[in-house]
Formats: sequence, structure tokens, C-alpha cells
Amino acid sequence: MRERESTLSERSRSDADAVADAVLAASRVLVAVAARSIAQVGEDITLSQYRALVVLASRGPQRPSELAEALAMSSSAASRLCDRLNRKQFVERDRAPETDDRRAVSVRLTAPGVRLVDEVTRVRRAEIRRIVARIPSGRREGVVSAFMAFAEAAGEVPAEEWAERWTL
Repeated sequence: MRERESTLSERSRSDADAVADAVLAASRVLVAVAARSIAQVGEDITLSQYRALVVLASRGPQRPSELAEALAMSSSAASRLCDRLNRKQFVERDRAPETDDRRAVSVRLTAPGVRLVDEVTRVRRAEIRRIVARIPSGRREGVVSAFMAFAEAAGEVPAEEWAERWTL
């Protein structure tokens, strides 16, 4: 019995490794697509700054601590990132409406920030569509299912819910 449990455990670990390797391969391609898309739009913005804009676009205004958590960075790093994005006029800081604490602020996208996210997303989508077109049509449904499961497991907000969560 223990031998069978050990074999099952090894197989699940092997499956997890195979999935991790496949995701790593796909992520290399997707990071390259994201970097090229940002460069093509022509804004002086880093991938980390763009990711912050995407988090704000998908989740709506965030307190700096919430944004830091979503980006897996320290609060001070997130604050500096927001300072740079504010100077570029992609975000604004507002006093948080849910509190009387004057130190409590939330960060939100500005209209130029929304336009940047939309434009980079449009460019990315076009390049991804070109890649997907090379996948045999019979395998695309599996790709959709796998990527949706991965995004859900990571806590990513589905694109169709972005507009439901906030307004400019």
C-alpha cells in the first residue's frame, strides 16, 4: 500500500513539475510580448510600473499598502513606484473616501493611465492572437481552459469584471 501511495505522490509531483515547466516556457514568451508591447507604445515605463497600472485597472483604486501586496513588494517600493507614475500623470493620489484619516490615501488611474493600459493591451492582444493562430484549432480550447485555471488560481481579476469594479 505504501508503495502505491509513494508512486502516486511521485506522479503528482512529476505532473506539477511538468505544468511548472510549461508555464515557465509560456511566461518567457508572454513577458517578451509584454515588453515589446510597452516599447511599441513608446511610453517611458517599466514592466513593474505597467503591472501596477494593470492592477489598478483591474481592481480599481487601491491604498498603497494594498497595491504593494498585489505587486508583492514592500510598501516603500510601491510608494516610490506610485511617485514615478504620478509624475508621469498615469496615477493620482486621493484622500481615501472611507476614512477621516487625512494620511489615508488611495491611488487611482488617470485618463492617460487608462489609455496607456488600453493601448498596450491592444498591442499585446494583437501579438498574442498571431501566436495563437499558429496553434492547431483542435488544441485551442485546452489552452483557454489551462490559462483560465492558472489566472484564477493566481487571483487574477477576469477582464470582463474590470469595468464593474470602479469608475474614473
